[in-house]
Amino acid sequence: MQYVYGPVPSRRLGRSLGVDPIPLKTCNWNCVYCQLGRSTPLTNERREYVPREAILEEIKEALAHHPDDIDFISFVGSGEPTLHVGLGWLIRSVKALTAIPVAVITNGALLYRADVQEDLLPADVVMPTVSAGSAELYRRIHRPHPETTFERLIEGLTAFRARYRGRLWVEVMLIRRMNDGEEALRALAKTLAQIQPDQVHIVLPERPPAEPWVEPADAEGLLRAEAILGPIAQVVHPFTNSVHVHDYASPEEAIVGIVARHPMSEAQLIQALNLWSSEEVMAALRRLEAAGSVQPVERLGVRFWAAANMVFP
Repeated sequence: MQYVYGPVPSRRLGRSLGVDPIPLKTCNWNCVYCQLGRSTPLTNERREYVPREAILEEIKEALAHHPDDIDFISFVGSGEPTLHVGLGWLIRSVKALTAIPVAVITNGALLYRADVQEDLLPADVVMPTVSAGSAELYRRIHRPHPETTFERLIEGLTAFRARYRGRLWVEVMLIRRMNDGEEALRALAKTLAQIQPDQVHIVLPERPPAEPWVEPADAEGLLRAEAILGPIAQVVHPFTNSVHVHDYASPEEAIVGIVARHPMSEAQLIQALNLWSSEEVMAALRRLEAAGSVQPVERLGVRFWAAANMVFP
């Protein structure tokens, strides 16, 4: 499938069927920590990037193949999913098809727009990103499109919270020496109190980031964040080794399908692709690299593999 993948395990969403309505790095942010590399170029235009009917057909096919193996249907792009102008139509169409709950993982930058709020209101869970409590730090971390300002982000999320009856789970990407200090965290806590999310999920940049100097917060930083952000905050570490591979016909197909959305280390790929031997997986990686389909990316002394068209320094 081209637009739908999984189901994949998620600590927050259980067995999640991923829906990707956006081409790689079509985004209005260029986050320093992004595991998919740099956004080239930034865009803030909402349009039909992918035919919505084609996406819905793949969702129907996945539901037929995995009738009892999906806990959530998650719209999570290789860029920013709310840039797809048909997202609201897709969410409503999925809700008409199945009782499986729908989640949207978004940066939240477009929620200042009434049409985007309307699109996301039917979702059961909306998961925006708020990693800064000031405009200056917001710009440093997210390097946003000029139209997507910090003020618009917070105003949009606050307005959406007032209308939204589902679960609002805010994600905080915690970066060492950027937003893990006491002053930055207290400003963030004040901002989150204004938004009033149901939960705050603290996550770390554990895969290769867009900028090599980005490091995850250490244990002290995590403790400080949990203490300052309060009882609704929790640290969430992603699953890395459990990936649904039974729909792939070969290790090459599986590798390309996985790393196009989630760069993984060699060890993680070998463990995840347990339908094939480690020798077969390594041979497939060498063939894919030679063909220009994947690229190795070093991260803290560990070799990861990513899609060849991702832009890393």
